[in-house]
Amino acid sequence: MFARVSTYKTSPGTTGEPAEETVRRVLELPGCRGLYYLKGKDDKSLSITLWDTQEDVVASQEPAGRIRSETSREQNMQIVEVEEFEVLTEHLKQ
Repeated sequence: MFARVSTYKTSPGTTGEPAEETVRRVLELPGCRGLYYLKGKDDKSLSITLWDTQEDVVASQEPAGRIRSETSREQNMQIVEVEEFEVLTEHLKQ
């Protein structure tokens, strides 16, 4: 499994939480396994998308980038960084 982590600076007074339509569009991308959105301190937030294969991550770069840019404009957020990782372990308590 692979992950893409995007870091954002949100505008004061907004969470930057993605709209349901945005979530739907991301989850419909081939190989996407899920999406997390995290709101931190100091107007910082992260989105984490999970992907089946590295090929899925590569194939999703352009459409995910469009979605990220559109959402950032709509939410008045700045994209600070986008990184990709291989997930080495996965442990979720049921």
